[in-house]
Amino acid sequence: MQKNNFAVIPRHVGIIMDGNGRWASARGHKRSFGHKHGVKNILPVAKTLFESGVEYLSLYAFSTENFMRPKEEIESLVELLKNAIKTHGEKCLKKGVRLVVSGDTTAFGKDLHDIICDYVERTKIYAKPVVNICLNYGARQELCRAFNLMLEKGATCANEELVEECLFNSLPPLDLIIRTGGEQRLSNFMLWQASYAELYFTDRLWPDFTKEDCYEALSWFSSRKRRFGKV
Repeated sequence: MQKNNFAVIPRHVGIIMDGNGRWASARGHKRSFGHKHGVKNILPVAKTLFESGVEYLSLYAFSTENFMRPKEEIESLVELLKNAIKTHGEKCLKKGVRLVVSGDTTAFGKDLHDIICDYVERTKIYAKPVVNICLNYGARQELCRAFNLMLEKGATCANEELVEECLFNSLPPLDLIIRTGGEQRLSNFMLWQASYAELYFTDRLWPDFTKEDCYEALSWFSSRKRRFGKV
């Protein structure tokens, strides 16, 4: 299946990258082994989507709930994130991709937080495409944060425009959400932005998700009739 076969391309795609731990366990390795391979898979998938016409890509990398995992796994993930942000940050700079981050990255410690802020700042010169990495992110937490910011601004009445101004980043609504790993839920991922997103679930574990799988998801999206509540 080729990228030019799609009648409609989603502007903003979100991916819940699930299945790294199970992928590693099935091969007799620790979960960290799967996370490493999952990180490696980000670049080819992002490249495929951007070359197909996608402008925004949001990746669910670390949720607020992930901090409830075993300490050893969290420490391994944080170290992996340091290397991944550096690697992918440099790729963004070379390829003209803007990097933004959604979530409270201060919880990861000063070293990782500073690395993230550095690449976010340096890639501001680019407009599109955009990669949004969700780190220590939860949609409910994002909305609570937005409401508190609105109160600080003296707002007495909420509207959609004001809420969106107070989200982590100004991004268009999600058109397509892909969840790998066989689960069929959103898991607190960008609930505001996902209000009319098409939901694509696949049993493929994230490290095994290929270019062809991207094309399958885009083809499925292209076949959908999006009415947005209309007839």
